[in-house]
Amino acid sequence: MALLSVIRRWHFRDHLPIREIARRTGLSRNTIRKY
Repeated sequence: MALLSVIRRWHFRDHLPIREIARRTGLSRNTIRKY
């Protein structure tokens, strides 16, 4: 679940939009929104 911590860090600390996180990880926006 290292990816989960990376997603949380990008979103809450680095303030990346969900769309950008989805592009970087290859996951769908809906999947990221669940985290």
